[in-house]
Amino acid sequence: MSLKKAWIYIEDGTFLEASSFGSEGTRVGEIVFNTSMSGYQEIMSDPSYAGQFVVFTMPEIGIVGVNDDDMESKRIHASGMIVRSFNKNYSNFRAQDSLDNFLEKNEAIGICDIDTRYLTKNIRDFGAKMMIASTEISNKNELKKILESYPRIEEVDFIQEVSTKEGYTHKSGSWDERELRYKEIKKEPKKKVIVVDFGVKRNILNELCEVGLEVEVIPSDFDAESLIARYKDAQMDAIFLSNGPGDPMYYKKEVAKIKKLVEAKIPMFAICLGHQLLSIAHGHPTYKLAFGQHGGNHPVRNEHSRVVEITAQNHNYNVPESICKIAKVTHINLFDDTIEGVVYNDEPIFSVQHHPEASPGPHDSKYIFEKFAKSI
Repeated sequence: MSLKKAWIYIEDGTFLEASSFGSEGTRVGEIVFNTSMSGYQEIMSDPSYAGQFVVFTMPEIGIVGVNDDDMESKRIHASGMIVRSFNKNYSNFRAQDSLDNFLEKNEAIGICDIDTRYLTKNIRDFGAKMMIASTEISNKNELKKILESYPRIEEVDFIQEVSTKEGYTHKSGSWDERELRYKEIKKEPKKKVIVVDFGVKRNILNELCEVGLEVEVIPSDFDAESLIARYKDAQMDAIFLSNGPGDPMYYKKEVAKIKKLVEAKIPMFAICLGHQLLSIAHGHPTYKLAFGQHGGNHPVRNEHSRVVEITAQNHNYNVPESICKIAKVTHINLFDDTIEGVVYNDEPIFSVQHHPEASPGPHDSKYIFEKFAKSI
């Protein structure tokens, strides 16, 4: 298999030559690693990865191809993917196209024939960094110059790039493994939830429908007063704050609106970025982890049942310990003892850092959606 050459420059001075697949050109992003054994298509189409290059610790990538059903959004949002061994030829009865074509159509770069173990250890030991990848520029100094002039991930409004521009209603349920299709929701929903789209994944919407909720998705630039009025008029019953990309401390406008929703005592549930924005709205700023949590094998302890759940994770930021002053911790990450879930004192609000929709990943935490439905 003949592949194009590619060059990588990382802000710590690392300069590497590799091969490429997918789209050509030059891309900039933050480099992180993901330890999931499967699900590369779901990961690449997850809006939370906007502005990032994903290093896959799974060495063989591309074998099962891609298909329309495994998309978490309408397109790839990551800047690119970095893998040890790329397989152009795929073999799976559900496959509709190759990973190569998938990346090319979505203008994302694929990097291969590179030591991903070295890159993973580098990120683990020294933290996530900005990098640039190119199939057209081989000069280290030129790549360095472009990277230094590019805004960092903490300086970009990625929500505006990934959020829906118009509201819509979502009606499909979770994946039926026997029928190999998404379930049709036949029962009439009893309660209605408004989903604020900061970069929501399709399978989160599926799980909300699965537990019997009517799901209306709205853009991130929502009007808080309008939502409060709809709640008071019984036009909806709760709000869900979605996952999404970027630094939560950057989103001051969104936090100001969430504060108004909190003050209105509207029942709320949030995942990942939404979980972080709720913390900030309550006066407890988030902080950046050294290299983040990205994978499908993270043990999280439920502090109520003491059961350990294996969870899917994708975040670079975390809520602080100080949140214990106003909320009860419900879940703890057993890799690093960071907070994974809270329920706010005297408020109808709870949130989790991990991804209970688990796409890709284990289903240990799916009960959280049922908990939300029952709470409203």
